[in-house]
Amino acid sequence: MKNHAATVARVFPTERPRRLRRSPAIRSLVRETSLAPSDFVLPLFFHEVLDEPRPISTMPGVFQLPVAAAAEQARQARSLGLGGVILFGLPRTKDASGSSAYDPNGPVPRAVAALKDAAPDLLVITDVCVDEYTEHGHCGILKPGPRGELEVDNDATLEVLAKAAVVHAAAGADIVAPSDMMDGRVGAIRRALDGEGHEGTAILSYAVKYASSFYGPFREAADCAPKFGDRAGYQMDPANTREALREARLDEEEGADLLMVKPALPYLDVIAKVRAASPLPLGAYNVSGEYAMIKAASAAGMIDEKRAVLELLTSIRRAGADFILTYHAVDAARWLG
Repeated sequence: MKNHAATVARVFPTERPRRLRRSPAIRSLVRETSLAPSDFVLPLFFHEVLDEPRPISTMPGVFQLPVAAAAEQARQARSLGLGGVILFGLPRTKDASGSSAYDPNGPVPRAVAALKDAAPDLLVITDVCVDEYTEHGHCGILKPGPRGELEVDNDATLEVLAKAAVVHAAAGADIVAPSDMMDGRVGAIRRALDGEGHEGTAILSYAVKYASSFYGPFREAADCAPKFGDRAGYQMDPANTREALREARLDEEEGADLLMVKPALPYLDVIAKVRAASPLPLGAYNVSGEYAMIKAASAAGMIDEKRAVLELLTSIRRAGADFILTYHAVDAARWLG
């Protein structure tokens, strides 16, 4: 106790950290983590058969969009200074193999072309997965397992993913983002892109994607809920962190240009560990369930939405994310000015 008292006497009142919190100007000057509209990537859902935007009931303020709305979305994203957009597609038809995922006339390739026509300098990312395109809702082609149960065929799925990535690149996508969690998909996509002359198209790998309960609202938005079972056989166990580092390392070795952790809020520790382990640019996905919680609490008068959203996004950046995929992108950009 004497030593502690002596230490306090030595540093106080000389050292007063509150001096650097006295005014907004001082706090701004010494702020350790910055937040800007260019840090945000806005997810967009394009539906092949819609003529008007359709509200998503579980995600207030988010819509399924007709492809005809792409130009307007591009102009808005550019005017707000967003870092980019990421596209998800809802096709006219679905089948067992997700063949609509690589249809050159599908909703994502058409939306990419329209976005680029309206705003050529806008960064356009496309989600590469087949769950939105399969009639069963899983992220790959199915096959019978050892006991006759259906399971996702990892290697057969790689061909579909590679075809989709090539189609998206041909339409003008700057970055393709495989979100399926199949082993080897980054390497397969890289070889396919290079083989078709798309060496300049980058790959953002959903390298660390957990089997999370926070995806619920997204499955309405993208109409991709599994018709049976779940995705725990290919997405990661929420209890694991060492596995996250292994996944990130493997995708980096296969040729990923950027990495991502999904979800964000329950995995801030994982974001920090991946950031420390890899030199690649790192994103984090502030997913639909996280968004819906903020919206619900705000609607109930429990929290200040603006303050909560900006605090949430700052925490993700503070953990080590270079950019954030978030449904709050438009509001946050406007709040930040």
